[in-house]
Amino acid sequence: MASSEPVPIKQLRGHVTRGVYGKNSKSEREAIFIETGTERYILRRKTGPAYADKQLDQYVGRTVMSDGFLLGTTLLADEISVME
Repeated sequence: MASSEPVPIKQLRGHVTRGVYGKNSKSEREAIFIETGTERYILRRKTGPAYADKQLDQYVGRTVMSDGFLLGTTLLADEISVME
């Protein structure tokens, strides 16, 4: 399957971090990531903006479970739940 095709994902668990995406490129920006231990994806809400989504700030530093779609290196989340 091509990486440009969305892949449905259920219960992806990971730690949410903030960092630099596209360092030293025209696309360089601060982004929020979900790190699974083996993979790192840019975290976006399906209904949120592509950049600077303030709603995601509440998850930084926390472990979450998410459902949504993987699209290349991005997790487009339908639902995000904090794990205690």
